[in-house]
Amino acid sequence: MNHRFIYPLWILASALMLTGASFTHATTAERQTIPLYDGAIPGSVASEDLEKVRDPSHPDTFLQRVTYPTLTLFLPAKDKATGTGVVILPGGGYRGVSVVKEGYQVAERFNEQGIAAFVVKYRDPLDANMADKKVGPLQDAQQALVLVRNKAAEWGIDPAKVGIMGFSAGGHLASSVAVHFNDPVLSDWTAAQVRPDFQILVYPVISFDDSIAHTGSRTNLLGEPAEPQWQAYFSNETQVTAQTPPAFLIHASDDTAVVVENSLRYYEALRAKDVSAGMVILPSGGHGFGMRNPMDWFAVMSEWLAVEGF
Repeated sequence: MNHRFIYPLWILASALMLTGASFTHATTAERQTIPLYDGAIPGSVASEDLEKVRDPSHPDTFLQRVTYPTLTLFLPAKDKATGTGVVILPGGGYRGVSVVKEGYQVAERFNEQGIAAFVVKYRDPLDANMADKKVGPLQDAQQALVLVRNKAAEWGIDPAKVGIMGFSAGGHLASSVAVHFNDPVLSDWTAAQVRPDFQILVYPVISFDDSIAHTGSRTNLLGEPAEPQWQAYFSNETQVTAQTPPAFLIHASDDTAVVVENSLRYYEALRAKDVSAGMVILPSGGHGFGMRNPMDWFAVMSEWLAVEGF
């Protein structure tokens, strides 16, 4: 399908000014966490488990130095299941993963709509635990798609309706999955296995161009200075093709950590290749709001998913 829409701020504001209670969900969905890989992790370096919680007293758990990746399953009630699944990549600047605010809470909202969600605790790009840190997170994200599709029948998923979603640096990782599916990290994967059917990017890091890059994410992934060929490879607005999956972007105009030009450039790149795309630019919210913005961007995104047939 070839639908394209963008919501102006005044329309969004008038349509979605709801009470704060609409955006927080106290319910805890039943979930199961499994290893992302069955056995040894390809390309890994033998290491002790380096993972730690940044602030154990904080309710929004932020994990750092992730060494052993996992997949946490949120499956909707069978009588509500739509067959659609989404792999969620929390943000964290490629130095951790915000698994609650940008993972579990989002997955619970998807479950309310009958959509299965899978939160990935992907590895941080560390020389201590991977042979090539610049592609380690991408390998984990691609593995998550392969695993979900391989288990589609068991988990009640249509393997042709599996998308990717990412926040902040997780949005960079999700967009990397979306534009680089023809270049799987592992040679035994096919492009069809690792291509998401749609992409949802929330205040994403998109570009490693000096003018708009989130330099912390770039340095953590590629080192400093970044090699020019890899800086270009992971500037994902330059990698869009006509085969790039449909996309929906959410960004706040007052984001000073990851400037909104990241989403704007990606949206224009999608338009240029006639890829179906939608975008919501929120008037406020800054960076890292997760589901906690006064405007219910998730509702608009859900409308877009329905239009696209997911």
